[in-house]
Amino acid sequence: MGIREPLREVAECGLPHALEVMGERWSFLILRAAFNGLVHFEEFSSELGIARNILSNRLAKLVEHGVLARERCDADKRKVEYRLTEKGVGLLPAMLSLRQWGEKYADNFRADLILVDARDGEPIAPIAILSHDGRRLGWHDLAWREAGSHEWCGHDTAKARV
Repeated sequence: MGIREPLREVAECGLPHALEVMGERWSFLILRAAFNGLVHFEEFSSELGIARNILSNRLAKLVEHGVLARERCDADKRKVEYRLTEKGVGLLPAMLSLRQWGEKYADNFRADLILVDARDGEPIAPIAILSHDGRRLGWHDLAWREAGSHEWCGHDTAKARV
């Protein structure tokens, strides 16, 4: 058997950190709204229909974790804007992957809008795991290796357990 990810070693995995930051529904919906250009508290509140206290709490958490930046509005210094940071933009593939999964497996789902490439208007491809040379990989094509090592248990002996 090959190397298996140490499941009890929570600190050695990025997933618990990601879930700590984004692990509940409103955080993802706020992030989706930010990707759609919303920046003001009132916009988030009215568009999402979220209670003000919950919205305030979630925005503060996203700012605390560096997903959003809280900035004074240039046009009106009394207003605050919540802008995506590099860390926030880095969540786009995860957001799109979750969205595509939901669209595929939700009961009675019907898409009114399709996300397309802005250059040519064609639908984006499903989010996929790609190898270093661009091949699409499935779950059974993955294996673990020690960081800094170039040795791993090959395709036949080690299967990833993600």
